[in-house]
Amino acid sequence: MVHAHQSEYYQAINLSTKKTDSAPFIEFMLSVILETIESAGRSATLQVSQQVTPQVERLIKALYKAGKPLNRSTLQTRLSLKDRESFRERYLKPALQAGLIEMTIPGKPSSR
Repeated sequence: MVHAHQSEYYQAINLSTKKTDSAPFIEFMLSVILETIESAGRSATLQVSQQVTPQVERLIKALYKAGKPLNRSTLQTRLSLKDRESFRERYLKPALQAGLIEMTIPGKPSSR
């Protein structure tokens, strides 16, 4: 993380030495740490989107195309799927667990 900001790193060290105060160095390090954390968050989001199963990808595309929340039966119809249990296990549960979708009424899991 520091390697990408090597010149600023040495500037912060020199400034801290001149001022006999570690604040410039600490501020530099904290800004680099924050940048790294934010970058890692974006990276993790990209990895999640790249690692979804083909079934979850189909589900997300169907929801995106609809542009609104859809109930289970409508989703199954749009995806040409008949087996309710398979749909729940292979499509809905993985998408919910990955945080890619959410229930419209979380307090009522059996709600349409």
